[in-house]
Amino acid sequence: MKQKITPNFDKLGGLLPAIVQDIATGAVLMLAFMNKEAWDLTLSTREAHYFSRSRQTIWHKGATSGHVQRVKEIFLDCDADTVLLRVEQVGGAACHEGYASCFFRRFEEEGWQVVGRLQATFHGVDTEDDFWERLDCAGSEADEETRS
Repeated sequence: MKQKITPNFDKLGGLLPAIVQDIATGAVLMLAFMNKEAWDLTLSTREAHYFSRSRQTIWHKGATSGHVQRVKEIFLDCDADTVLLRVEQVGGAACHEGYASCFFRRFEEEGWQVVGRLQATFHGVDTEDDFWERLDCAGSEADEETRS
């Protein structure tokens, strides 16, 4: 039975949380936000588009890196204020740091432990050690949108 329901963009000031899941593995890849424009672009292109809260603009996931997300299924939660995108992740890395998932750190007794494997390189970063060394030198992580 089809129902006429639309996502509720009003609860978070025009934004809708989007949980992104790999359709093949079931792994949670990332959490991002969509505004109405990003939602409409995602529906029309079947590739994920998000709203960058830091840059206040739309970004097409993977437009520069080639690591696009082909949207295969979309689910809406019971309150119509969060979506789940089940995607085919092209290129192996959903995370701007080169990991398959943005959730590559796990909290353990001794602190945060990297448990993911580096899947891709960006901006001259060749290995995970190189990445962390450059990150330490830079003093902060780069925005997701600068690498996607």
